[in-house]
Amino acid sequence: QVQLVESGGGLVQPGGSLRLSCAASASIFSIYTVGWYRQAPGKQRELVASITRGGSTNYVDSVKGRFTISRDNAKNAVYLQMYSLQLEDTAVYYCNADVQRGAAMPRQNYWGQGTQVTVSS
Repeated sequence: QVQLVESGGGLVQPGGSLRLSCAASASIFSIYTVGWYRQAPGKQRELVASITRGGSTNYVDSVKGRFTISRDNAKNAVYLQMYSLQLEDTAVYYCNADVQRGAAMPRQNYWGQGTQVTVSS
């Protein structure tokens, strides 16, 4: 069973930085488009950033210029570098990815369990 495992969350002061990581828990063939989502208390889950296997990226306007999504295809890992964190960035951050477990297997969509990011002074 494949799981996506996020790490790197924590407590940071406003203006600080964090780097989130997302990796598959088991050996897989490939990870395709990956999205980082976040959900703050009382709010809907929103897409923060996404990256295709080829490296094309998209960001929600509120994080443009502050967050950078990247990936290492050799490691089947995706990262979200967050700079200039603001109070409103506080949320649980989730990784979502289309994963192909084997070369002859179809792609399936997976969610990670989430990692808490808290921005507080």
